[in-house]
Amino acid sequence: MLIRITDQRGPGEATGGAGVSSPRRSTRIPSEAGDGTGTTGKISVRPARIPDMRDVEPLIRTFANENLMLPKGLDQLSRTFREFVVAVDEDDFVIGCGALRVYTEELAEVCSLAVDAAWQRGGVGRKIVEALTEEAGRLGLSEIFALTLRPEFFKKLGFEVVVKENFPLKVWADCRNCPKLHACDEIAVARKV
Repeated sequence: MLIRITDQRGPGEATGGAGVSSPRRSTRIPSEAGDGTGTTGKISVRPARIPDMRDVEPLIRTFANENLMLPKGLDQLSRTFREFVVAVDEDDFVIGCGALRVYTEELAEVCSLAVDAAWQRGGVGRKIVEALTEEAGRLGLSEIFALTLRPEFFKKLGFEVVVKENFPLKVWADCRNCPKLHACDEIAVARKV
């Protein structure tokens, strides 16, 4: 889990997702909506819609370009949009995202957590994780986990550090394709729902 995002693509530049261009709206800084802290205005978290994936893709791509998150093209995000929630400002502008990937009837992963750089440290990431935790409860799951470079963020939300080997389905599904497979520096965290 990381929470630093900026869109570094120029206008009309392709996203790498099946040759589809996804122009991300200009990043609006929090000061345009309030005092610049990222905490003003009404921030809400809602289920993602397919068109939101055009704003989610650049959030994820920035981290993927730094080898901090696995890349996801627009086509893949559009197929899995039901896993996602998005944080939006009062004008429904996407400022963050996160997904809940279900592995078994008891277990799911909090993944693809990203918040636009202008909105960090304002509680947006917390709201996203809380929404995903509530969704896990509604689904009847008993545990959620995440792989992160920021375990302190998750500890504040009731997660505890655990060993990655507790999640073999994650390792089989995603980690085997990760460029950091043999030198993974992510820490596993988990909590009961």
